[in-house]
Amino acid sequence: GKDNILVSRQERLISFFKAVMEKMNIIRVEEVEKGDGSSEGEKDKEKKDEYIVVFSRSTTRLILNEAELIMALAQEFQMRVVTLSLEEQSFSSIVQMISSATILVSMHGAQLITSLFLPRGSVVVELFPYAVNPEQYTPYKTLASLPGMDLHYISWRNNNEDNSITHPDRPWEQGGIAHLEKEEQERIKMSKDVPRHLCCRNPEWLFRIYQDTLVDIPSFLEVLKDGMKTKPSLRKSKPSGTLHPGRVREPQCQTSVQTSNEAKLIVSWQIPWNLKYLKVREVKYEV
Repeated sequence: GKDNILVSRQERLISFFKAVMEKMNIIRVEEVEKGDGSSEGEKDKEKKDEYIVVFSRSTTRLILNEAELIMALAQEFQMRVVTLSLEEQSFSSIVQMISSATILVSMHGAQLITSLFLPRGSVVVELFPYAVNPEQYTPYKTLASLPGMDLHYISWRNNNEDNSITHPDRPWEQGGIAHLEKEEQERIKMSKDVPRHLCCRNPEWLFRIYQDTLVDIPSFLEVLKDGMKTKPSLRKSKPSGTLHPGRVREPQCQTSVQTSNEAKLIVSWQIPWNLKYLKVREVKYEV
């Protein structure tokens, strides 16, 4: 059933995350509660230790004004900004940096799977090119909202076509559309919103997702600041990482007549698949 699938995915994700962190000898930094007797000096040090990670891409889906974006983030949040690149750095060094980051900023792409390694209470900011609706592409929003992750997700979308550069002559798998009929090429170029589609060879989707983007700094900061207003406090919210048993398996109900005045009802089942992984002393079943 759905309950089992949900718990299964979460269990596998957390197990993978723990295994990778352990293998790399990385300790995940958990956000500490503020205002619990810490001195002003300690709070200042905590602030200085905070930093923002921006994922940099060198070939496709470029942030054309990356330097300007980095300066704006540093000035707005008074934090240092670190750029990371999957093309230039090892996966272990990237995980090491992300495991202590306060904010992660990236264009939509597979590199956002690394948000799995962010500390609790961190912020994930996903950037979307022109004509790509964030509400239709939510894997990383879903990841951030999984029980136990405690991440705050914010998306920004480029709404100005003039701030985009398309690449119609590239290979089709990088958004090129030269192989299509002229009429279809023109339709895609005129489109202002990629329609819903099946993943992941849709030419209109590829054409738009592989655009390079000039991020409008004022609108980006406005979206970011508005999103931060709804960031929950870990002190006020209860940990959401509790796992519950899935559904019982193979339930059976049998009746048998003993005598004219007596009958038996036998109910049996197999325990939930994940029960052996949960630290519980006693399990009660309600029939």
